[in-house]
Amino acid sequence: MLLQVAAETAGITAQTWFITGLGFGMVVLLLLVFVYVMKLLGWIMQPRVKAKKVQPTTTETVTHTKSTLSDTITLTADSTAAIALALHLYYNGVHDEEDTKITIQPHRTQWNNKMYGMNNLHR
Repeated sequence: MLLQVAAETAGITAQTWFITGLGFGMVVLLLLVFVYVMKLLGWIMQPRVKAKKVQPTTTETVTHTKSTLSDTITLTADSTAAIALALHLYYNGVHDEEDTKITIQPHRTQWNNKMYGMNNLHR
């Protein structure tokens, strides 16, 4: 009873509730349509050709044994190539040589102007 009186005084009618429900329903319906359209587009864009499975080939292993220790390190040819490439790139100057001199000269702008500072209380 109290809600009905409050609704009547606020000017909320059955037509207002219908329009509100219709708008909310349209938003939810369009969201669901959008989700299914995106799923359909994903299914259409999915590649249909299956990649052939490649049989793994045997990899060569290199065994290094230190004479002082009994530890054995086993590396594949791919690991050895990756280590060799990393060492080659490190020692042959892929890194840029930068100057150690800073060439930025200070200059006054509005950002560092003393006149606009917050601590300028003494005049």
